[in-house]
Amino acid sequence: MTQTIAKPKELIPPLENGDQLTRLEFETRYQRMPHLKKAELIEGIVYMGSPLRINQHGNPHAHVITWLGIYEALTPGVQTGDNCTVILDAENEPQPDALLRIKEGGQSTISEDGYVEGAPELIVEIAASTVSIDLRDKQRAYQRNQVQEYLVWRIYDQEFDWFRLTQGKYIKLQPDEQGIIKSEIYPGLWLDVNALLAGNLAQVLQVIQKGIASRE
Repeated sequence: MTQTIAKPKELIPPLENGDQLTRLEFETRYQRMPHLKKAELIEGIVYMGSPLRINQHGNPHAHVITWLGIYEALTPGVQTGDNCTVILDAENEPQPDALLRIKEGGQSTISEDGYVEGAPELIVEIAASTVSIDLRDKQRAYQRNQVQEYLVWRIYDQEFDWFRLTQGKYIKLQPDEQGIIKSEIYPGLWLDVNALLAGNLAQVLQVIQKGIASRE
């Protein structure tokens, strides 16, 4: 009698910071780590998030989501996303801190399994300790995939960058004389930058409501 030797199952290694993977390899490993809250594939390299501090990330993140949430509530046809996976291309699957997309007829769609596919029109990153990623590799990936407006809040620098894709390159938008930056993609999406940096959420919300009212 011939004895059949069972072939051992192929072991799938866990994700590690700095791994160089295809998007398929990344997704396979990520799905086997349900305890992992955030991992991104940027230009074929795996980045895994560190524990997040409230003042350097959690509270700024909440203010951005509140700002975008007000806009969504008063603007038909748009959708806000909070820390959700975005499938951009074969080497990029980021999980941006916030996004705003056009639901019908925009650049992105929702896949059958519920992920954003394609570039949302606007992405926000809170860059407390990942400035080099957010303003280098990630910025290149977003630019190449035509994210129209890319916003980076640099917490330690107390700066806020609002980039607009113009002829394939990101150009930094400047505040007007009132210190307000106005989206060129989303009518009425206004941001009082100094108020945001100062933690004055009430003023931020007052200005965006003024922007929304200006559309009428």
